[in-house]
Amino acid sequence: MNRSVACLSRRSLLAAAISIAVSPRLALGQEGSDPASQEPSDMKIRMTFSAMTMPATLYDNPSARDFASLLPLDLSIDDYANNEKIAYLPRKLTEDGSGAFSNEQPGDLCYFAPWGNLALFYAGYRYSSGLIRLGRFDDGFKPLLVRGEFPLRIELIQ
Repeated sequence: MNRSVACLSRRSLLAAAISIAVSPRLALGQEGSDPASQEPSDMKIRMTFSAMTMPATLYDNPSARDFASLLPLDLSIDDYANNEKIAYLPRKLTEDGSGAFSNEQPGDLCYFAPWGNLALFYAGYRYSSGLIRLGRFDDGFKPLLVRGEFPLRIELIQ
């Protein structure tokens, strides 16, 4: 019986040691995967439509980096749902790091994964499954209030 207790104790100690060694790595691997807690990056973009320019700062997440890799882009922007303008991207973005967030605000720049489009919010909205925040507009969202469909140019600011 002492031998089985000793084996059990060794196994418990080994399991505890492995758990302690691996836990910090798991925590680091998950750091930044919550869209609500992500910080702005140094990636700046400019969106131009209807003779108006809107600078934005992208967040430091895989979807925003994937979006930046597509730039420059010439798209079309149009009204949708009385609270946003949308533009369809040439391909879908990665959904790594996506997840629910609760601090939605007008001025958010998001990606809606199910449809593959950008969502530029100018009024209140609620998170829905598949919505990934890419960044925020730096100087507000007033140009988005202009109704209609327009050519849209998106480029990195150097």
